[in-house]
Amino acid sequence: MSSDRTTLRAAVVGGGIIGAATARRLTMLGADVTLFEKEPRLAAHQTGHNSGVVHAGLYYLPGSLKARLCRRGVELLREFASDKDLPYDECGKLVVALDTSEIERLDAIESRARANGVPEIRRLDSAGIALIEPHTRGISALHSPRTAITDFVAVTHALAQDVTDAGGTVRTGTPVTGLHVVGNQVAVETPDDSSTFDVVVTCAGLQSDRLSHAAGDVRDPRIVPFLGDYKLLKPDAAAKVRGLIYPVPDPRYPFLGVHLTKRIDGEVMVGPNAFLSPGREAYGRGGRVWRDLRDAVAFPGFARFALHNLPAASRELRTAVSTRRFVAEAARYVPGLTVDDVRPGPRGIRAQAMNADGTLEDDFVITGHGRIVHLRNAPSPGATSSMAIAEYLVDKVLERVR
Repeated sequence: MSSDRTTLRAAVVGGGIIGAATARRLTMLGADVTLFEKEPRLAAHQTGHNSGVVHAGLYYLPGSLKARLCRRGVELLREFASDKDLPYDECGKLVVALDTSEIERLDAIESRARANGVPEIRRLDSAGIALIEPHTRGISALHSPRTAITDFVAVTHALAQDVTDAGGTVRTGTPVTGLHVVGNQVAVETPDDSSTFDVVVTCAGLQSDRLSHAAGDVRDPRIVPFLGDYKLLKPDAAAKVRGLIYPVPDPRYPFLGVHLTKRIDGEVMVGPNAFLSPGREAYGRGGRVWRDLRDAVAFPGFARFALHNLPAASRELRTAVSTRRFVAEAARYVPGLTVDDVRPGPRGIRAQAMNADGTLEDDFVITGHGRIVHLRNAPSPGATSSMAIAEYLVDKVLERVR
C-alpha cells in the first residue's frame, strides 16, 4: 500500500465513533479511505446520545469480545485523548449493593472485573462508600477508580480529522443506498454517484441490520431500538454526586436500570429507563417512524422477548410514565432526591441486536462476506471500545484481500 498502484481503496459506512475510528485505522495503514455518513454531521446518533462513560470492563464475560476490546479500547482512548488534548476525567464508579440480596451478584461482578484485569478495583463497606460518595447509601460497593468520562462527540471529530489530515475523505450528508460485490471490488451507491472500493466496512448502528442484509448478509440478528430518557439534576442536587453511581445489575432484567452519571461538562444525569422506541431515530417526543415500529413488533423475536420480560417491561413503563417513580429509583442510592431536583434531559436510542428466539445479543457481533465486513451489534461499551473494535474490524477486512 505504499504506491499509488498498490494503495488499498477502502470505504467505511457510518460516521459514529466506531466508523471514524475504523477509517482512521485504515488510513494509518496506508489505505485511501472514504467515510460515508448519511447525516449532515458526524456522531449524530448513538455516539452523540450517550452518557460519555468510559467503561473499565467490570461486567463482561471474561474472554468475550466485549471484555477484550473494552480493556484494549480504554488504553487506546486514554492515550488518544491525551495526545489530542481532549477532556478525560477518571472520576471513578461505584457499583452499590443496597441490601444482602445483592451481595452475591456484586461478588460475581468483582470476580469478572478481576478476571478482565480492571485496575485498582476494591471492595468497600458502608463507611468506605461514604468516603467516596458522601451522599450515597449502601451496605457494600465495588469501586472502580479508573472508570472515566469523556466527550465522545469530540473524540469522533478528532478521529475524523486524522482521516482527512492523512488524505482521506469524509462525506457527510451522503447516505449509502446499496453495496454490491463486482468481481474483486465493492460498489458503494449513494443518491448522487457510485464508487468502487477494494474493501468496505459498515458501522451503521441503528441501521446496521438493514444495510448488511441489503448487501447480501444474513437477516438476523435484527436491530430492535430501545429508547431511554434521562433527567438532569439541578445544581444543588448535582453537587451531591462526585462520580458515577450504579446499581448491581439484576439478571432478571435485560437492562441496567436507573443510575447517576456525572458528565464531562459537569452536569449529572439520572437514568436511563428503557422501552421500545417508536422509531430507530425518534429522538423528539412524539416522533414515530411506522416502518421501524412495524418491523420491531412484527419480528417474532420481539414477541418472545416481551413474553419473557414482562416484569422488566412493567418496571420500565412505571419510570417512563411517572417522573416521581423515575426519581424514586435514583433516590434509593442518593436519599432525599425528589422531582423538584430534576429537569428534562437528553434521550438516547440503543441499537440492540435481537435474535429470532427473543434473546438479546450480549457481545459485539461482526459478520460479512467477500470484501465486506459488517459490525452488527456494538452496544455499551461500544464507544469505550471504539478504537479497539476498529483494530479488530480492520484485521478482519484485510484478511479478505490477502
